[in-house]
Amino acid sequence: MESEQDFLECERGRVFCLLMMSGGLLGAFTYLIRGNVFCNAQTGNIVLMGMALGKGEFIHAAYFLIPITAYGLGAVVSEILPVSVKKAGLLRWDTLLIGFEILVTLLLGFLPENAPYQISQVAINFICSMQYNTFRQAEGVPMATTFCTNHVRQFGIHFAKFIQKKDISYIKRSFQHGKMLLMFIIGAVIGTILCRYFSGRAIWGASLLLLIVFVDLVYADLTKEKGMLERVPRGH
Repeated sequence: MESEQDFLECERGRVFCLLMMSGGLLGAFTYLIRGNVFCNAQTGNIVLMGMALGKGEFIHAAYFLIPITAYGLGAVVSEILPVSVKKAGLLRWDTLLIGFEILVTLLLGFLPENAPYQISQVAINFICSMQYNTFRQAEGVPMATTFCTNHVRQFGIHFAKFIQKKDISYIKRSFQHGKMLLMFIIGAVIGTILCRYFSGRAIWGASLLLLIVFVDLVYADLTKEKGMLERVPRGH
C-alpha cells in the first residue's frame, strides 16, 4: 500500500478535483455559448462526422477534422515537450501545462462575442487533450480530468465488487470516482451560472480554478519536490 509521501503533488486527489471542476465548466461553456459542442473529448465529433458522411454532406464532415486534429495535436505536443522541460530542470511539465492553460483561457475570455466559435473550440480541444494526456493517475488510481465516461464505469464496477465481496476497499475506490463525477457536475453548474451573467468571460472561472492548481504545483516544484523534477508521475 503506497503512503501519502509516495505521490507527487501533480498526482494528488485535490489537484484532480479542481481539474475536474474546470473540465465541467469548460464543457458547459462550449455547449451553452460556443456552438453547442463539448470540446473536452472527441467521441461526439467523430459520431457527427460519421453522420455527415452518411448523409453525403462531405464538406460538413470535413469540418470535424479541425477539432479532431487539434485534439490529436495536443496529445503529440504533450508527449514531446516534457522531454525538453525536464532537461531545463526549473518546473515540471505538469506545472507549465497548467500555466499555459491559464493563459489560453484568459485570452479566450477577451474574445468578442461575435468571434467565430471555432477559435474557442479548437483552443479548448487542444488544451483538454494535453491535460488528459498529462494528468493520468490520482494517488495511484487511473483518472481522466476532462470527461466522465470512465468514472461512471469505474464507479459501477467497484460498487458491484463491493456488493459481491463485501470488501470496503472497493467502496472506497467507487467513492473516489464518484467524487470526481460530483466535481465535474459542480463545475458544469458553476459554468452555467457564469455563462448566464458573464457570457464569454465566464471562462475565467476555469482560469481561477487552474490558477489555484498552478500556485500549488509551483510551490511544490520549488520547495518540497525541488529535487524530484526528474521523477515521472504514475501512468506515464
